[in-house]
Amino acid sequence: MPLATSTLPCFFSNLRHPFHAIMNTKPSVAPATDPGSAFKLLLASPSGIPRSRVYVDFSAAYDRIPHPDAKLEESVNEIWTQRLQENPSLYNGQKFRYGGSILHMGNGVDQESSVCLHLGLTDYRTFVGTNLNPSWEMFLVPSEDDIIRCQHTSSPLGNGAVVETSDKKILVLQRSNNVGEFPGYFVFPGGHSEPLEVGISAHQAEKSEIINEKVSQEMFDGIIREVVEEIGVPAHSLTEPVFIGISRRDLNVRPTAFFFVSCNLDSKEIYQLYSKAQDGYESTQLYAVSRDALAQMSLKMPGCHRGGPISTNHQIWILKIEERVGTL
Repeated sequence: MPLATSTLPCFFSNLRHPFHAIMNTKPSVAPATDPGSAFKLLLASPSGIPRSRVYVDFSAAYDRIPHPDAKLEESVNEIWTQRLQENPSLYNGQKFRYGGSILHMGNGVDQESSVCLHLGLTDYRTFVGTNLNPSWEMFLVPSEDDIIRCQHTSSPLGNGAVVETSDKKILVLQRSNNVGEFPGYFVFPGGHSEPLEVGISAHQAEKSEIINEKVSQEMFDGIIREVVEEIGVPAHSLTEPVFIGISRRDLNVRPTAFFFVSCNLDSKEIYQLYSKAQDGYESTQLYAVSRDALAQMSLKMPGCHRGGPISTNHQIWILKIEERVGTL
C-alpha cells in the first residue's frame, strides 16, 4: 500500500509483529485549554543557528539554588525515596541545567546570529523532587525574570528535533501509555544531552573553554543520538542540526531546546526503520505529517514541545531553516 500524500497525517505503528500502517488517519487531539500544553517561548532564531555559532558557558553559577524553606527542600529527598521504593530501577543520572541564554542577532536577515547557552549541572533526583513535585509552584520565586523565577528548580534542559523527511513530512511520535509524563501525547523525537557523554561528572575548580566547547558539541551530538535511537534512522541520513530556539512548558516549568534536522529518507523508508528503533518502547506510533496537519497535532503536545519554534509559525520557520541548511 503506498503512503498517503495528502495533508492528512500518515500513521505508523511501532508494533514489532507484524508490520502495518493505517493511512489517512487523523489522530485525536486535546482542546487548546489543556494546561499541560501551555508554554512560553524563551528564545527563538527563525533562520536557525549552526553549531559553529552556538556557544556554551558551563559553570556552577548556573546550578540550582536550594530553597530557603528547609521543609520544602527536604521534600526533594522524600519524594525521591518514595519513587525509589516504587521503582528500584530508577537511575539518578546527571543532566545539564538551563540557567539562561544570550542571543546575539546579526544584521539584516539574521545571517550571523549566535547564541550562548548558560548551563549548570543537575540530576534526575532533583528534577523529580522540584519540577515534578506536587508542590512545584512553591519552588518558584515571584519575578518577571525567568531565571530568577526558576532558580530553585532543577530545570534540566531537554532537547527536541523537528525532523523533515525527503518527501517533506515532519516526524511526530505518540508517547506510550506506560511512560510517566504525558502518556499518549504527541512529541517530537528528543530527550536530553548527557554530561557523562563528554566526561563531566562535576564542575572543575576553574572554567575551561575546552569544556565549554565539548558541552556545545554535545548539544548537537545529543539530539542526533536521540533521533537515531527513537526513530531508527541511521545518523548518516541526517543533516547537521541547526538550533532554532528554547521553549518552556508552563506546567512544571520544563525547558526544551529545539533543533531542525533534515533526513534524506522518505516516510516509507523511515517507517520500516522505526519498527526496529532502539528506544521504541517510549512511543507506540510514528506520524509523518504535513506542515498544515502539524498545527492540529500540536494541540495535544506537552508545552515544552508544543512551544517549539516550529509551532509558532511552522511554514515560515521551516522555509527559512531549509534555506539556511542549504547554505551551510
